[in-house]
Amino acid sequence: MTEFALDDPFDRRPALPGPGRLLRQAADSIPPSSLVLLAIVSVQIGAAFAKDLFATLPPSAVVFLRIATGGLIMAAVARPKLKGLSWRDWAVGVGFGVTLALMNLSFYEALARLPMGVAVAIEFLGPLGVAVAASRRRLDLVWIGLAGLGVALLAPWGEPVSAGWWLGIGFALVAGAGWAGYILLSAAAGRRFPGTTGLSFAMIVSAVVIAPVGVTSGGADLLQPHLLLIGLGVGLLSSVIPYSLELQALRRMPKHVFGILMSLEPAVAAMAGVLLLGEVLHVQQWTAIVCIVAASLGSTRMTTGRK
Repeated sequence: MTEFALDDPFDRRPALPGPGRLLRQAADSIPPSSLVLLAIVSVQIGAAFAKDLFATLPPSAVVFLRIATGGLIMAAVARPKLKGLSWRDWAVGVGFGVTLALMNLSFYEALARLPMGVAVAIEFLGPLGVAVAASRRRLDLVWIGLAGLGVALLAPWGEPVSAGWWLGIGFALVAGAGWAGYILLSAAAGRRFPGTTGLSFAMIVSAVVIAPVGVTSGGADLLQPHLLLIGLGVGLLSSVIPYSLELQALRRMPKHVFGILMSLEPAVAAMAGVLLLGEVLHVQQWTAIVCIVAASLGSTRMTTGRK
């Protein structure tokens, strides 16, 4: 970020830092672990705002608002260069974008049918699966079993619930598979695109993919100023702010510590649902979330020990 000086050419006072540099300096003064926790809280607050919009807009329209606003901001910050890309670069970028669209659409459909903590806990099986798949130790079977127990506890066995609950679980599982694909494609995009331009490229593709469904389902309501403003807030809280914080944190902390902190996300989601949406969970559901968090922590720590 360039610096600006005063108009007087004879003024010898130091140039003042630009806003981008000020933000970076402020982020550098915060411990990286705090940045990760702030990113997690930002994502879950964004999800709570998004769920609150479901009373006015269908989930697919809210997803479109989130991805479109987040994509525009990311593209303005890190505009991807399309010239000179190979067909493999295009394949990775487009695949990344399609996966991002399906992951978010599935998650929001799950969020419309399940409490936040439950939806995020099930979705978290995706990154947990990636961590376990990279391992070859028998102890990892314990984490698989613990995660499976958590999912079993979340299922409403023998309870009088609507078919929407089971459908929500299905959507959350699809979102988890999308999250696993997102992790793998994000790494591939990072090798083919400089800086954060790979994510910008993917978000633009994602917005194009989700636009027909989002615009059709949202209709003229998408043009209401207050809904656009909330959609912008969701895009900032759910995409732009957390990604920027996580990127800053990863530059200053080991990846395994980052993974351990991210394991707290289902618990934070459950708390956000309670505090912001009034979603009271049963003891069985809290136990399930603890099982999935413990499985994620265990798999992350064991992966660390093998490095």
